[in-house]
Amino acid sequence: MIIDSHCHLNYPGLIENQQAVLGRARAAGVSLMVAIGTKRAEWPEVIALAEQEADVYATVGIHPHEAEAHPDIETAELVAVSAHPKVIGIGETGLDYFYDKSPRERQKNNFRAHIRASQETGLPLIVHTRDAEADTLEIMQEAMQEHVYTGVIHCFTASKMFADEAIRLGFYISLSGILTFKNATDLQATASNLPLDRLLVETDSPYLAPVPMRGRPCEPAYVVHTNAQLAKLQNQSPERMAEITTANFHALFTKASKLL
Repeated sequence: MIIDSHCHLNYPGLIENQQAVLGRARAAGVSLMVAIGTKRAEWPEVIALAEQEADVYATVGIHPHEAEAHPDIETAELVAVSAHPKVIGIGETGLDYFYDKSPRERQKNNFRAHIRASQETGLPLIVHTRDAEADTLEIMQEAMQEHVYTGVIHCFTASKMFADEAIRLGFYISLSGILTFKNATDLQATASNLPLDRLLVETDSPYLAPVPMRGRPCEPAYVVHTNAQLAKLQNQSPERMAEITTANFHALFTKASKLL
């Protein structure tokens, strides 16, 4: 069995055939899926799906692209919504300087509000970072000095230095289908040397379908291909890698473990 630690089951490309998508995931051996909330309007959707499906959990957050549209987001609101029994994480949140869809200061304020929610609730933080390594680390490091928290760098594509520092701070690293891409040689080299006890896998569905599923909307069933590539890079069998990443998921997302 394997866990898709980050997917968007309510997005176009998946929601139209959501039950079929879930069925294919289960048939592929996916035991749990985490539906990620990226803006207020999505929170009721991902929570409702988690209530309906025993093997789906939810998170609540404001994506950095949505930071400008949510100028009033506060830690207290995130804390209140995350009290739902099937909400197991805070985010996704973070910084994205590649697209810059929201002003950078607004992104930073958004990120800090989520970190405080993680600190207050003890729920792990789901971090998105793209072309923003220095600022992401600075904010994470400053907050860690105030109060310990943990989380995961999702859809990891950053440098080895970033990975090493995130792990030093107590974070996990989640690999997506990008790991299977032919031109992802730097990422593959980094992933091959990451500690086994800090690895997760995800799809980020409906994006980033792995090889050999390129050109299709990604879905949770495809996480097996990312797992197989990570296993190869780490000199493990796919079965053993699935066991490792599943154990790591439960070590990080302890609220989910308590609900099983």
